[in-house]
Amino acid sequence: MAELLIISSLMMLLALVLYLCIGWPILSTLELPSIAANLHNLHDHLAGVLAASGHTVMARGTAATSSIRFFITCDPENVRHIFTSNHGNYPKGHEFAEIFDIMAGVSFTLDGEPYLRLRAKMLSILGDPRLVASMAASCLDKDEGNAVAARNADADADSVDIISSHINDPEYNGAALLQTTAIAYMVAGRDTIGTTLPWFFYNLAVNPRVVSGIREELKPIAASRRAASPSPSPSNGDRTTTVMFSPEDTKPLVYLQAALFETLRLYPPGHMERKTAVADDVMPSGHEVRAGDAVLISLYSMGRMESLWGKDCREYRPERWLTGGDGGGSGGAQLRHVPSHKFLAFNSGARMCPGKSIAVMLMKTIAAAVVWNFDVEMVEGQAVEPKMSCLFQMKNGLMLKVKKWQI
Repeated sequence: MAELLIISSLMMLLALVLYLCIGWPILSTLELPSIAANLHNLHDHLAGVLAASGHTVMARGTAATSSIRFFITCDPENVRHIFTSNHGNYPKGHEFAEIFDIMAGVSFTLDGEPYLRLRAKMLSILGDPRLVASMAASCLDKDEGNAVAARNADADADSVDIISSHINDPEYNGAALLQTTAIAYMVAGRDTIGTTLPWFFYNLAVNPRVVSGIREELKPIAASRRAASPSPSPSNGDRTTTVMFSPEDTKPLVYLQAALFETLRLYPPGHMERKTAVADDVMPSGHEVRAGDAVLISLYSMGRMESLWGKDCREYRPERWLTGGDGGGSGGAQLRHVPSHKFLAFNSGARMCPGKSIAVMLMKTIAAAVVWNFDVEMVEGQAVEPKMSCLFQMKNGLMLKVKKWQI
């Protein structure tokens, strides 16, 4: 998810600005009037254009500005070619680094060997069991008032944190680079999850059967936790006790993970990836790409491909991620593997998100606590729609009525 940040609608807006500045593009399906008329619904409009065009289009400027070219695709075979088979030909490029100069020197803007070196360090840090345990404990203890502050005050001398792991690295001997690194980690770890969870709870609010499936999966864990806890006071009662779940509790819960992945499929936090072609190439779709072309991959459109997800591709149905069992939350099912070039929420190939397992762990832990302890209901009269943002965020946030769930 870290590599899918900040790119999305800025690139779409950049394309729109170019159209406004250079005149009518050659491709009729992407003509300016069509874009302007669908600006409020640009994501779905682009998905429709790509679906009608075989999942790939090439947009150009006028004859006077024909050097400005955009290759736009949501074809999984093209994605695999761009991210894996011929990934060396499709770096982010210097234009991307210039646009996001505030992130200079970190993995988000780096290419080639510098990126690989930094990625190796990131994998080492994020894979440290002590760091993962610290993150898990912080997530679990959010409901315990000042427990987090107290734990930090009494921190183990052997504990690990991300920034301290960079301080003694000679490549990070400047305060500016450390600051940029801190921002990059916060954006990657916080904003992706903060963007995904509102869409997740929105989907649950309008699909109560999914809530029942998740609770069915959580039921035996909640029962064992209640059995191990002290007897409730007569005035409080077991029916109102808040139950929290650890990452180890939620790790085997496949229906919960399927519900989260289904949210990421339909509402990817970074809905557009951008690359630059270094040399001329031919895509698996047969389209010719020239050196210097901007290559845009629409994750939002990919999640709405009938050829990939079926005719119900616009429906929120976690069961599509499961195989075996009864397809619900009562057990026996396994999570279906979908290759990353078909499900790009965590990127693919050499740019696969190094924090994927941590992100999934945190989202499952938070989601389990909310779903088991509370009912959520949509506030009437609100329009739920994305805003034109670098992340696929809700335009006006999400307003929900929350009440304690009575078992």
